[in-house]
Amino acid sequence: MPVADVGRTSTLGVTVVSAVLPAAGIFKPSPYVELNVDRRAPVRTRIVRNTSTPKWEQKFSVVVHPYSKLVFRVYGHNLVLKDEVLGETTVELHSELQQRGGRIRDVPKMLELRHRGSSTTSSLLVILDGLTIDMARLADSSRPSVQLSANRRSHIPIPTSRPTFQNANTRSASSAAIAGLHLSPNSGQHHADNSPLPMGWEIRYDQFGRRYYADHNTRSTTWERPQPLPPGWEMRRDNRGRIYYADHNTRTTTWQRPTVERVRNFQQWQSAQTQVLQHCRRRFLYAIPGAQKDDPLPEGWEKRKDPSGKEYYVNHKNKTTQWEDPRTQGNTGLEKPTLEWKLKQFRFLCSSNILPSYITIVVSRNKIFEDSFNEIMKVTPHELRRRLFITFRGEEGLDYGGVAKEWFFLLSHEVLNPMYCLFEYAGKNDYSLQINPASSVNPDHLLYFQFIGRLIAMALFHGKFIYSGFTLPFYKRMLGKEVTMKDIESIDPEFYKSLMWIKENNVEECGMELFFSVDVDILGRIHSHDLKPDGAEIQLSEANKEEYLRLITEWRCSRGQEEQTASFLDGFSEVMPLEWLQYFDEKELELVLCGMQEIDIDDWEKNTIYKNYTNLSQQIVWFWQLVRRMTNEERARLLQFVTGTCRIPMGGFSELMGSNGPQLFCIERVGSENWLPRSHTCFNRLDLPPYPDPRLLEDKVRFAIAETEGFFQE
Repeated sequence: MPVADVGRTSTLGVTVVSAVLPAAGIFKPSPYVELNVDRRAPVRTRIVRNTSTPKWEQKFSVVVHPYSKLVFRVYGHNLVLKDEVLGETTVELHSELQQRGGRIRDVPKMLELRHRGSSTTSSLLVILDGLTIDMARLADSSRPSVQLSANRRSHIPIPTSRPTFQNANTRSASSAAIAGLHLSPNSGQHHADNSPLPMGWEIRYDQFGRRYYADHNTRSTTWERPQPLPPGWEMRRDNRGRIYYADHNTRTTTWQRPTVERVRNFQQWQSAQTQVLQHCRRRFLYAIPGAQKDDPLPEGWEKRKDPSGKEYYVNHKNKTTQWEDPRTQGNTGLEKPTLEWKLKQFRFLCSSNILPSYITIVVSRNKIFEDSFNEIMKVTPHELRRRLFITFRGEEGLDYGGVAKEWFFLLSHEVLNPMYCLFEYAGKNDYSLQINPASSVNPDHLLYFQFIGRLIAMALFHGKFIYSGFTLPFYKRMLGKEVTMKDIESIDPEFYKSLMWIKENNVEECGMELFFSVDVDILGRIHSHDLKPDGAEIQLSEANKEEYLRLITEWRCSRGQEEQTASFLDGFSEVMPLEWLQYFDEKELELVLCGMQEIDIDDWEKNTIYKNYTNLSQQIVWFWQLVRRMTNEERARLLQFVTGTCRIPMGGFSELMGSNGPQLFCIERVGSENWLPRSHTCFNRLDLPPYPDPRLLEDKVRFAIAETEGFFQE
């Protein structure tokens, strides 16, 4: 080819191969790629319908010079609204030429796509071909020269060697591609290709040209480029050959390979330790339809009579007795028992089954999780119903309840330590806990969940509070209650919106192609799950939509957590029967386990905003008068009704969080006087109709708080 300067353009072959994109909720995008070179008119691929892993294999010839910029944008096509940008990235052609010695021929590029205003990452695979220049001449000339070679037919190189090993954390890239699994390669930040890899690591490529990294230390693979261990960290093996990591800075160990981000999260968690006791001092609480009596007793229960002929019941599983029939547990005979009454019944069961003497638990503050685990798991579970005598090493003294209270608080906070990978927050701004589906990175995770189950049972049995509560779906699992679509909103608002869209629209008219099968990504592996037998072959229709919504709701609230939940419940029931909890609903159980804080009404009112009302509106005046007449329990239930939790941030109501970040308590004028108040927990918003008198407002608010679940919550 003739030599030409940069002012004379040449042709570059670009093949857009495929992409891996995030899906919002259960919906998949209809993506296409737009390629723009030096801000000229773009070229586009075809639209691929309803997939987050599109494949195009479309080739374009674009006019370039050595300093051209190639801008790739991936759009999601929408028949009604404006097409949405799913991600974009830029290729600096001069940088590519420098990196490759002036020669670009059949070069596969896995590009990281970034969505504007979001940290979401995805990837696009393209192939660049057919460009060769004289870099020395380009550098010496004010008008650089370019030499082009003829375009050749693009192809993807097949690696000569493929990984044959994997572990729970990662999966072989090539085997994943063969199985048709959709992974998210190179989703982390890119690093220079010439930066050194840690010892024992190797770069490889799968048959699609995607780069992955093989760790010969652990015989595993990952898409993310490994980083050197942070300063003070060391990789070790235990006596069973398992890899773990030692932090000489804090003298701790973890199963997870440490990264800068994980170390930062750990440091943030540590900084919260100093605030834990503030919560401990501010919490307080008071010093369900049952089965029929002719039904069989639950497994492990036996009915007996005392010497006077009075019947009582024995639970052989955890060696407890009680007068009340477990088949009618919680069926009190009262029309509306209060939480105070329920709590008294529960405390009576606990006090009736407390064992004599005491059990001593000795722990170190800097090893509270490890020491507590060893102390609790070495004893027979029912022994944990003895009075607790907690001692911190170096702080010997008498424990009259205060030390035990502190121990429960500190230990339950330690469970959040990100290095254990056992629990995670339900969302970026939702600090309720849910089981981490990736907890299997810790090989002993099921044993730890059994331990945590014992700990929670001990807290309830001895009337102590824990640091942070769980999600409402988790409490429902403890109570054996069915979850509803509404329960999903607090843990995955986007997924909830998707389900609501399906519920409210005709899926057949919309041409949706959904099946009774779902995919979930855990530790880089895509797991397929049929919601019912042969679900992958059963298409969603209007006729089976109700069943689909019920099954996918159950799956979403338990995905990847079945084994962990079972271990937790086993550990719990070893200490006390789960039947004892049937006095409470899930919101009451949160109050009993986490306690109630004294609510500052002035702070609450000061940090409330209004829509279509003002702070001088008559209904608003009546509302705050009602709140001031309420008991603290009633205020906590009102707070639960509107925000989804009874917990108040440390900084008060000014730091209340919603699903999208800080969100003040809001009261909006909506509806008519025959409506009940409604809540929007994602936005901390109460829809308060314009009631004409204070008595009607009070009746409606109290009824909504006490009686509604789902129908009047959004």
